[in-house]
Amino acid sequence: MDNIKETKKTKGKVNSRKSILDIVYIALFAAIISVCSLISIPIGEVPVTFQILGICLAAGFLGLAKGTTSVVIYILLGLIGIPVFAGGTSGFAKLASPTGGYIVGFIFTAIIIGLAVKLFGRKLWVLIVAMIIGVLVCYAFGTAWFIILCNNSGKSMDLANALSLCVVPFLPFDAVKIAVSAVLVNRLHKFIKV
Repeated sequence: MDNIKETKKTKGKVNSRKSILDIVYIALFAAIISVCSLISIPIGEVPVTFQILGICLAAGFLGLAKGTTSVVIYILLGLIGIPVFAGGTSGFAKLASPTGGYIVGFIFTAIIIGLAVKLFGRKLWVLIVAMIIGVLVCYAFGTAWFIILCNNSGKSMDLANALSLCVVPFLPFDAVKIAVSAVLVNRLHKFIKV
């Protein structure tokens, strides 16, 4: 009987320690995404940032639930006024702007990458394919949002113009971010106990 009590007590301590570690990792990756978003190169309507790098890392390392939670926390931090969005901006106005759809699209990116990791593991090819699909879904969601808001505000915007403004200039940058993220997750995931 004493052995059973001791085993339950030990399991409780291990679970408590794992829960604390999970919270630390989620917060750490929300902070990493925040720092990545502050690195911003304005090249037009939508700036080049390193948010995608942070999101790919969070979802790749933490998986579906914890990675997506990390991204949602990052977005919530920005919505409550902490300047974590591109260029140090924040607030609901940023989300309601023509580029706000990309911020919402980050959640879908994290879900796709996290789901791929859950189903297929962290093989390099899995990470690369999942990250490409995740970023393309983010592009699709953000570009549709961009077109709708531009057209609703009186600026005429078609798909070709939106793609030339919001997608094409970012493809080379995001390809590098995906490659770096995939390699880092593939090589270092064994050091992060999630």
